[in-house]
Amino acid sequence: METIDKILVKSEALFLRYGIRSITMDDIARELGISKKTLYHFVDNKADLIHKVLLQFIEEERRVILEITQSSGNAIEEMLRIGRYITQVLRKLTPTTLFDLQKYYPDSWQMIRALNQEHIYGVIKNNLEQGIEQELYRHNLNTDIIARLYVGKSHYLVDEEFFPLRNYERGQLYLEFILYHMHGILSDKGREWIRTNHCELSKSKN
Repeated sequence: METIDKILVKSEALFLRYGIRSITMDDIARELGISKKTLYHFVDNKADLIHKVLLQFIEEERRVILEITQSSGNAIEEMLRIGRYITQVLRKLTPTTLFDLQKYYPDSWQMIRALNQEHIYGVIKNNLEQGIEQELYRHNLNTDIIARLYVGKSHYLVDEEFFPLRNYERGQLYLEFILYHMHGILSDKGREWIRTNHCELSKSKN
């Protein structure tokens, strides 16, 4: 693994575990067993490091979702597998990490939201079109509107004011959200497929 990749992987793990603000560049250099001079050879500062970590995070999400879309048997299976993956990701995000990112690094937070919104919109729209073609989703769906609704509603899942984590667990929120989404788009054929395959979002496999 290249040095920059090691830096990003270790930094992401530390940020997820302890939050962003509490982790210093000294902490990261010490955990990696390198000097701060070496660390600054690869990143300009902490803000630049966070930016690069987020870009890597997005790239990994795209890689996993692409693998899911290429290997799923149909639109329902694809959507359930994507849901399970996103649930796992959300469960790694601590309230402290999200709070620090939104408050102290708003530019990076807006960047990841914008990139994620564009990517997820395309994924969901393609899934809807595939599901309609397979007759698993209702034939009269407006795929553009439904995909945009999906993206818009998903933003509330990480909104601390709307869903404070002292009352709601992120993974459970997404489970309820994806079930809500699926039951709104399934056709009779799709519902029969769900029943026949005994599908539950929490048990679907990657």
